[in-house]
Order: sequence, then structure tokens, then C-alpha cells
Amino acid sequence: MAAKGWDETADFVICGSGGGSMAAALYLKSIGKQPLILEKTDKLGGSTAMSGGVLWIPNNHLLARDGIKDSHELGRTYMDATVGNDAGPAASPERKEAYLRNGPVMMKWLEEQGMQWLRTEGWADYYDDRPGGCTRSRSVGAPMLDARAMGPLFDKLRLGPMVMPLPTDKAGIIGLATRTPKGMWEGMKLLFRMWLVKRRGAPMLSFGGALQGRMLMLADKAGIDMRTNHGVVELVEEKGRITGVVVEHEGRTLRIGARDGVLINAGGFSRNAEMRKKYGPQPSSVEWTNANPGDTGEMIQIAEKHGAALDLMDQAWWVPGTMLPEGGPANMHNTDISKPHCIIVNRQGRRILNESGSYMENGQRLYRNDVPAYVILDSRHRKRYAWGYYPPGKTPQSWLDSGMMKTADTIEELAAKAGIDPAGLKDEIAKFNRYCETGKDLDFNRGGRGYDNWFGDPTVKPNPNLGKIDKPPFYVMEIVPGDVGTSGGILTDEHARVLRADGSVIEGLYATGNSTASVMGRCYPAAGASIGASFVFAWIAAHHAVGAND
Repeated sequence: MAAKGWDETADFVICGSGGGSMAAALYLKSIGKQPLILEKTDKLGGSTAMSGGVLWIPNNHLLARDGIKDSHELGRTYMDATVGNDAGPAASPERKEAYLRNGPVMMKWLEEQGMQWLRTEGWADYYDDRPGGCTRSRSVGAPMLDARAMGPLFDKLRLGPMVMPLPTDKAGIIGLATRTPKGMWEGMKLLFRMWLVKRRGAPMLSFGGALQGRMLMLADKAGIDMRTNHGVVELVEEKGRITGVVVEHEGRTLRIGARDGVLINAGGFSRNAEMRKKYGPQPSSVEWTNANPGDTGEMIQIAEKHGAALDLMDQAWWVPGTMLPEGGPANMHNTDISKPHCIIVNRQGRRILNESGSYMENGQRLYRNDVPAYVILDSRHRKRYAWGYYPPGKTPQSWLDSGMMKTADTIEELAAKAGIDPAGLKDEIAKFNRYCETGKDLDFNRGGRGYDNWFGDPTVKPNPNLGKIDKPPFYVMEIVPGDVGTSGGILTDEHARVLRADGSVIEGLYATGNSTASVMGRCYPAAGASIGASFVFAWIAAHHAVGAND
């Protein structure tokens, strides 16, 4: 047994293996330190591995390489215009500055260690029409990764519900596989890759799988100790400083010392029904989330017990979704509802949001109106575009038999079946159809931003996001504010140190990712804002813990 009653010690203990954990560990290993990653589930990668797998990093070196003008100042202008200056202490000027200053440095350093990046051209900032916004994309992901290159490591990587061999930068165009020559070409390439994967018997990873798969390979090559089925059940505090953790593993309790500090990166509480009920807007359900199974919030509770302040606990990375009759997580539709011939309405039949806008904002708007709300499609949407995991034109009979999807030949009949006011819906659709003719959505400016158009259909004129709802049969489904994780939690400062309610620091304790109150406040400014922050503040924590502030 090690000194002070420890079963063992490490320099820096990282609780959780989501976005940023391996980046922090790689830096510490590079300077001769001994990091230790503890993951309570049986797989590594966290919700990041199940996600779209992009980081939002303003002023990154790939932008300059591609001749796109960006700067630290433009990034800050944009964050001020979206996150704002009154979003609470988690989004303080100091934390925003730390995020913007460290992101490009971290990204370049990881590339030097062997990480491969892919800039997602065209994936605009979600509010690109605001000061400092970028239409060309500040979001970066990882190139696809043949799972065979991972060897035995692949069996340790957490995967999402569907592994699609599609490059991250083609996420927008693939939705047009039945509509445009470029979309058809990407669709053909996707089908070929799917055939190749089946023949090889091993997936071709993309999105979060490619990101975390590559990070896992780098960490393994560096000799970083990463352990699954090691759940942290307590923090060890001595004289006001966190000095280690208590871990449960295979029926044993271990005390592990942390010489330089402990980093909490264990996700939020999307799968904790009690915490959702206590903190979040209602109604809600753990069945609505697409976060990983370990997203149960106990590390937030443990930190709070040691005096950590919490903030933004009513917020999540909302993604509107529908519930499948067979159960399981919400079928996410952030790209589907952006397409023409589709609207979302409340019980009165009135539109309540920009269907092509930021999915987090749309979740917030759902809560300010109706939960559930209703998504209305006409036959062209169902024929031309995907719906969740299902390709165009493929509507499972179980959706209709269960009543999850209802259909009718008239708007009035459709409304009656769904419990929507028929007159209200008829009037709203008539108004919306007039907007489709002019290309101007006078209610929500749908299609007025570059981000809206990213998932639109350019063959539809004059606005790629606006298409009439006038061709039967019509379809209706209930739509709920699903999520990919909560975005409130432990309050930290610009060094990722955990703070008490009085603003003092809990020495030796750091936090990042969905375990924390987000630096983005109540806004989601661009693709990868959550994963970007998770990476950046893990990186910052690792530097601060060893006195290497840059």
C-alpha cells in the first residue's frame, strides 16, 4: 500500500473518459507526469464518442490554411453576441477568454502529437448573421477511421446507436442524396463504404467514433493508464484540498491518491430521473436522451457535497426528437426538420420556432410553448428526405400501427387526429405557404442564415428551407425536447478549478465537460461548442495543475 493509506497514487486522476480526458492526459504524459483515467462504465469515450464528434475552435490553424479570415477578436465578438455578457459566472469574460486563447494552441499541439483534423466546410456558426459569425465553419472533426487500425482497442471504444461510414464534412450534403448530383454522389459513396464495411467485417468510424477512436489510439501509444469499470464514489479531502478519490472496482474499494489534482469529466445527469425532475424543466424523461449510459450525475453530487457551487442546472443540449414505438432514446431530427415541407406547431396549430435554427434554442422554445409539440410533414418531405435513421420514402408500418405517426388527406382531419385545433392549423399553414412563395419567413426568418441553409434543399426556390405543405397525404408526430447531455453543473473558473458558492477555490479539484456549468451559458453558438469546451478546459486544468499556465 502506498503512503497515507493510499492503495496507489498517480499525479493527476481524471474521472471519466469523454471529450478532453485524453487530451489532458497526453499533455501530462509528455512532460513526464503520470495521469490516470478512470471510467465507471465498460467502454471509453463517453458521450463524445456517440456524438457528431466536432469541436468549435475559433481562429484555428485550419482556417488560416484554407485562406479563411478569422481572429481571436472575431471569436470573442461572436461569443459576446451569442453567449452574451449576462449568462452568469460560468460564462464570465475570463472563462470565455481562456476558451478562445487556449483552443487553437491545444488543437495545434494535438496535431503535432499525431491527431488528424478535418475542417467541416460549410457547417456555419449557428448564428452566423451576428457580429463575428463565420459562415465557412470553425468546427473541426476527425477523418474517418478504419476500426481495424485500432486493433484490440476498438473493443474498448463506446459507439453510438448507428455507425455510419460518412465523413463529418459531408453531414449536410448526404441529406440531399435524392435531390442533387453532389448529394447523389455522396450517397453512392456511402453505399459503397457500407458494402466495404460489411465485406471487411469491421466498421469505418466517423463523427464521434473517429474523434475518440483517434484520441484513444494516441493515449494508448503514449502509455496512458486508462481503466474501465472503475467508478469514483467519493473524493478524498484533506484540510480543504482534494487529494485523491475512492473507487469501486469488481467489488473492491480502492483509495487512489492524486499528487497534482483530480479532474471531473464524467458527464452530466441526463440519465438521472431524480435530478432531471429536481433541476430541469418539465415534463422530461430519461428516455428522451441520447447521452451515454454513464451520464447519471453522481460526480456532480459528490462535488456539491464537498462545497462545489452549481449553475445552469436547468439547461441541456436539447435536440428535438420523436419517440419510437419500440422505445429507446429519442429519434433526433435537427437536420430533418430543417428541410422544406415541414413545420412544428403547438396545440393551437401555431408555429413556435425556426425549424432550421439551433437545436438547443429549439428545445428551449418547445419548453416555452408545448411539450410535446407537433411536427407536420407533407408527402414530399417523406418522399425526399430522411427521417431520423430512416431513408427517404421508408416509413416503418409500426409507426402508423402504433399511432406514433398519424396521416390524413386533409389538414383538418390530421389536426383532429392529433388533438390540434383544426382552424388554427389550417390558418397557420396557409400563412406559411405564402412565406414559401416569397422566400421570406416573416415570423422566424427561417432560411435567413447560412446555418439554416446547411441542411436545406437548394433545389427548392426561392428559399432552400421553405417548402409548402399542400400535397397529401399529410403526416403528424409528437415531438419532444430530447437531448445529447445536460449543460449545467459544477461551477469552475478560467483555470477549470472548482469554485464554492462564495467564489473561493476548492484546491486540487478541477472539472470540465457536461459535469460543469457551460462557458456557453444558455446558448449553443456552433457545432462542437460543448465538445470544444470539454477539450479546452481539460487541457487548461492539466496545465494549471502542474503550474504550467500559458
